[in-house]
Amino acid sequence: MTAHSNAKRAYASPFELRPARHTEFAALAQATQKIRQEATATQPVFAKLAEALHHNSQIWIAWAGDVASADNKLPADLRSRIFYLAEFTQHHTSKVLNGDANVKPLLEINVAVLKGLSGRSTSS
Repeated sequence: MTAHSNAKRAYASPFELRPARHTEFAALAQATQKIRQEATATQPVFAKLAEALHHNSQIWIAWAGDVASADNKLPADLRSRIFYLAEFTQHHTSKVLNGDANVKPLLEINVAVLKGLSGRSTSS
């Protein structure tokens, strides 16, 4: 090995750099899987469901903040729809945690957004 190749290896990033869309997809997919897993468990543990819902909420809160920023380059209509979904998600999550609703609408929203992030149609 040459000194050049050793230096390249030493300073190479061990992490794959991915576009934000891929990172958003991975985060939401993980949150969706956790919610589904906890909601359908044969012996559900409320604390685990609450943790999964909290993780999902954190993603939506971050997205709401991002689309509310004047620097966000998404079209205004899309930004407002994402913000609305973030608000709905927060409100519905509270209802789920209080025992007044189930997680199905949260899962449906997440799956629709995942399809959009992946470029697949949501009409299927």
